[in-house]
Amino acid sequence: MTTKATNSILVTGGAGFIGSHLVDRLLKEGKKVTVIDNFTPFYSPETKRENIAAHLSNPNYELIEGDLRNADDIRRAFALGPFDVVVHFAAMAGVLPSLQNPSLYMDVNVLGTQRLLDEVTAQTKLPYMVFISSSSVYGERSTEKFSETDLTDRPLSPYAASKIAGEAACFAAYKTRGLQVICVRPFTVFGPRQRPDLAIHKFCHRIENGESIELYGDGSTKRDYTFVLDLVAGIASAIEIQPPGFEVVNLGRSNPVTLHEMIATIEKALGKSAKVIKKPMQNGDVPYTYADIDKARRLLNYEPATSFEAGINEFVSWFRKHELTLSTK
Repeated sequence: MTTKATNSILVTGGAGFIGSHLVDRLLKEGKKVTVIDNFTPFYSPETKRENIAAHLSNPNYELIEGDLRNADDIRRAFALGPFDVVVHFAAMAGVLPSLQNPSLYMDVNVLGTQRLLDEVTAQTKLPYMVFISSSSVYGERSTEKFSETDLTDRPLSPYAASKIAGEAACFAAYKTRGLQVICVRPFTVFGPRQRPDLAIHKFCHRIENGESIELYGDGSTKRDYTFVLDLVAGIASAIEIQPPGFEVVNLGRSNPVTLHEMIATIEKALGKSAKVIKKPMQNGDVPYTYADIDKARRLLNYEPATSFEAGINEFVSWFRKHELTLSTK
């Protein structure tokens, strides 16, 4: 694959956990980056403002505070173009929260994505599109590795259903308008800036403070934990290589870790023991995730480089600095 010149990039949801890390990289590469983010109070908006604090002083960075469900907000962002690439992170995230408010997830993740596609395909020169999907689209699998050719017609949550719909909307834009799209499916991303509602962050916080943690199931469930900078490297490669047509690509570590192993690794990094309360499996949860990344290796030269233990150590280092900063405010 050859790389293409990409100088101007729009990142939706670019103040969030993964999006802000991608923006870090793009700005270091000298790209012009425009971000649209609505700073939803799903978790503290102040956390996302911390994520982008260093970006605001960069002359190549522009921030639009807006919502993708509002066509005028999207137009304000595109007025700062034209863009070579649009990277679409912005979404309501999380499997379990989507069970409580399915309509909101469909409104933001499906209608918001379609409104963005409406504007993207109205451009005189179509940008390349990178849609950030999710491994949740695979549902409950009965096979080992999750492959891009697997069926994704049995979602276990509204969140998963909304991501399947987003991929379908992107495919329709490709077929009807010629939009070139790659949908990447991240697998259980962790690392510095991780959302506070996610297991690793939540467990670190509770173990560090001597509080109990809840273990759902028997501890044998597995997740293909992927370090955030490895994922960002894969997305950056998708931006530069731009495989033609419509593609779906897994981005994971392809080395699942059990829940018991995850807790033990956190305990080792913190130097503290967890107080565990056992609970039954939660509705909408899946027993394991496991990415087949052969296609990503072939199309994107993708190769995750960070071990789970090294990634946890990086997260704990950030976590302790972050908690110390919060305690002194």
